[in-house]
Amino acid sequence: MRKALCVLALASFLAPATVMAADSPWLVRLRAVYISPADKSDAIPALGVPQDAITVSSKTIPEVDVSYFFTKNFAAELILTYPQEHHVYLTGLDIGTFKHLPPTLTLQYHFLPDQVVNPYVGAGVNLTLISDVNLNVPGVGALDLDSSSVGFAAGLGVDIKVAEKVFINLDAKWVQIGSDVMLQSNGAKVSAVKIDPWLLGGGIGYRF
Repeated sequence: MRKALCVLALASFLAPATVMAADSPWLVRLRAVYISPADKSDAIPALGVPQDAITVSSKTIPEVDVSYFFTKNFAAELILTYPQEHHVYLTGLDIGTFKHLPPTLTLQYHFLPDQVVNPYVGAGVNLTLISDVNLNVPGVGALDLDSSSVGFAAGLGVDIKVAEKVFINLDAKWVQIGSDVMLQSNGAKVSAVKIDPWLLGGGIGYRF
């Protein structure tokens, strides 16, 4: 009886490890993401600049995201890339560039984790780090932006299983990003921009 109890105790101890090995909590995806900014900005009456005249260029970037599954349905997702350069336009005139690094963390709910097609929704927070600001308006001078932006992030997507551990992924996120626009010479605010981009991505995922 004592030996039998020891065997059962050992089996109960090893069982979770065996399940975890068969269904790892880690999922990594590699995506191509199209950034489509909202292009909202305050008017600058002193310069005769109308509302929404400051725009930011769209572009496609590479992205890596790492997801950790706490349960079959709930996961935390962290999306990463390297600093991305965007051009800024004032009523169509290219006034320079800036770079931003936008790591985003969301908590997701996966509806059908055991099915071939597994849709999900998520919400969380974005931290955007702004650097290498090189903006200049003729007749006004050099401009600066805030060094960081913290905002809400939300999205939805779907993983489509194509092999035992391989998935095709489609994903759409809306991210809240904004910054004041200031004169570099004295720090005076001249406008505020809301980039608030949609991130439309597609790629491949691997469940370890």
